[in-house]
Amino acid sequence: MKKQIFSIWLAGLILMTGGAVFAQAVKIVEQKDRKQLDVYVDQQLFTSYCYWDSQKKPILYPLQTASGTVVTRSYPVAKVAGERTDHPHHVSAWFNYGNINGVDFWNNSGGAGSEKMGTIRHQAVKAIRNGKGKGELDVTMDWIMPDGAKVLQQDETIIFRAAKNMRIIDRVITLTAQGQKVVFGDSKEGALGIRVARQLEEPSTQPLVFTDEQGNPTKVAVLDNKGVEGVYLSSEGQVGEKNSWGKKAKWMTLSGHVREEDVVIGIFDHPKNPLYPTYWHNRGYGLFAANPFGAKEFTKGQTVLNYTLEPGQKVTMRFRILIHSGKLTAVETESLYGQFLKDITR
Repeated sequence: MKKQIFSIWLAGLILMTGGAVFAQAVKIVEQKDRKQLDVYVDQQLFTSYCYWDSQKKPILYPLQTASGTVVTRSYPVAKVAGERTDHPHHVSAWFNYGNINGVDFWNNSGGAGSEKMGTIRHQAVKAIRNGKGKGELDVTMDWIMPDGAKVLQQDETIIFRAAKNMRIIDRVITLTAQGQKVVFGDSKEGALGIRVARQLEEPSTQPLVFTDEQGNPTKVAVLDNKGVEGVYLSSEGQVGEKNSWGKKAKWMTLSGHVREEDVVIGIFDHPKNPLYPTYWHNRGYGLFAANPFGAKEFTKGQTVLNYTLEPGQKVTMRFRILIHSGKLTAVETESLYGQFLKDITR
């Protein structure tokens, strides 16, 4: 156990210093014609920041381990045998919300009813910083209401970190209310989301019907559970969707086995976030999301938040996405969480 903890600590130290033997070159390459920026680690693609016209918000697609194993669902960008094809708005990794002044930014996939939903439009790349162990990307985007009004501006620094057996994405997100008051109405649909590969889902033996906030049903047939071994674990010791959904925790992991590789995906919440610790909107069918704003739905009405920004007011949120090759215990995850707090101090 001591050896395992030391290994985790050493990896964290490497991420922080960027100069030790395991540090890898991180390079962000802008491709304006394709409307994306590709993130490479030692010339191997890690992920891409994509603002394609086909998507109603910028996404990170796909997410991969240090060895190149894809851990996010490919649909709807690509179709992979055995994957679910529900919820087309769940695209790899993203940030948005389901109720901004009554407008839904979460469920927008460009289909029927999209004219009544919000859209997040990439506006500019402000800076790219490449280096050993990490690369950084500064971007700005606008949250646009159905009538074309800009309701929020999102200014974000995305930090891509690389070390042996680890890939990390830190997202420091600042939202600024524009010319009107902004109310984040309590909704389970939010906010930092990942839709994972089939193997990381919890096994399911029942056909399901999913319904979005517009009442549109999606039928999902029973799927083959071979190799499907996903397990959620929270910082509070809660295991599985049944025990952890809608609960508060400072971190959550999802462990499983993808293409002969043990994988752990983690999302870390930061104590400087105004609503720390976050609630969790994590589903057995593969949606893994941290949602600070959805108190009413998560507490069955016992708590109502309706988090509000006055015109010109800002809120900054900080999250880490961890992609780890190999298994992790709760103790090891807690050590990695501690490194997150050292890395992100602003």
